[in-house]
Amino acid sequence: MARAGLGPSWTCLFANDFDAKKGAAYAGNWGADDLRIGDIHGLKSGDLAGRADLAWASFPCQDLSLAGAQAGLKGVRSGAFYGFRDLVAGLAREGRAPRILALENVVGALTSNKGADFVALCTELRNLGYVFGAMTIDAARFVPQSRPRLFVIAVRREITLCPSLICDFPHADFTSSALLRAYELTPENMRRDWRWWALPAPAGSNLRLIDLIEASPADVDWHSDAQTQKLMSLMDGVNRAKLDAALQSGERSIGAVYRRTRMDAAGKKVQRAEVRFDGLAGCLRTPGGGSSRQFILVVEHGAVRSRLLSGREAARLMGLPDDFALPQRYSDALHLLGDGVAPPVVRHLAQHLFAPLLAAGARADAAANAAE
Repeated sequence: MARAGLGPSWTCLFANDFDAKKGAAYAGNWGADDLRIGDIHGLKSGDLAGRADLAWASFPCQDLSLAGAQAGLKGVRSGAFYGFRDLVAGLAREGRAPRILALENVVGALTSNKGADFVALCTELRNLGYVFGAMTIDAARFVPQSRPRLFVIAVRREITLCPSLICDFPHADFTSSALLRAYELTPENMRRDWRWWALPAPAGSNLRLIDLIEASPADVDWHSDAQTQKLMSLMDGVNRAKLDAALQSGERSIGAVYRRTRMDAAGKKVQRAEVRFDGLAGCLRTPGGGSSRQFILVVEHGAVRSRLLSGREAARLMGLPDDFALPQRYSDALHLLGDGVAPPVVRHLAQHLFAPLLAAGARADAAANAAE
């Protein structure tokens, strides 16, 4: 989905994923000529041709997520970052280091192991010869889905940066309290290589969840009345009040629902259904269990219907066009999308940061060639 966000003006030299099903989805949209399925730790710099302007890594988040066991960067899955580091280091030894590195992950990467994992990541980027900075961007600024993510952008140290691309202070639209706390944990000497990137604030999206809903999805069925009542019965007073307000409004409303395990007043774990009617869906997740599946409630004419979010609706919530080819199996489609990056966010970064950075790099290369 990073490729979808970059658009046709970018040429992909190499793509890699460990998951064969995700690889099949990539091949279905882009072809398989540049694709290698397998563990990144098994790749060598010689497997990559040429010199890339950009190397993008959305490495697994399970060991960094607040919802996971938080084994951190040393975990089996999120440790894929070190395979990426080794590839970049090999390319650097050959004089082919990518000009820009972009790392994307959950915001839990900022607090994993009490911030030590984020410091370790920044240390590796610095040791590779890059200056770097981080941003937190919520896809809700672009699409009707709440999806905050961490983006770490690193640039080769020899590239002279245009002052307009750097802020003296963090941009309020791309910063969170967690990021500021993580920055404060970085050593003073490391901060010399830190950059607060300057991007224009996104214009915002006029789309709402209701605009993306299918009337008759092919991959999910509407619930029976009993199933809908069961879902509604899991709501506490606060969430039931949201539903009642939607019913009383007399307007057609679409709510997004997740089932959560919460503690009741007696300290007992209970399952709750939590709904939102603010025009946004909750953050898409991979379908690993019952709590990871997102439902929708359709409130109309005093009645409530419910069903799972469809695969195409989920793709729209990521900002993908309807001609983007999804896996045929529902669970495979949701797994792909739940792990993905929202293309409109990538597009914003490419237009307002990557392209200007590469222009500066081209000028530096031209100056160096002229000096020779």
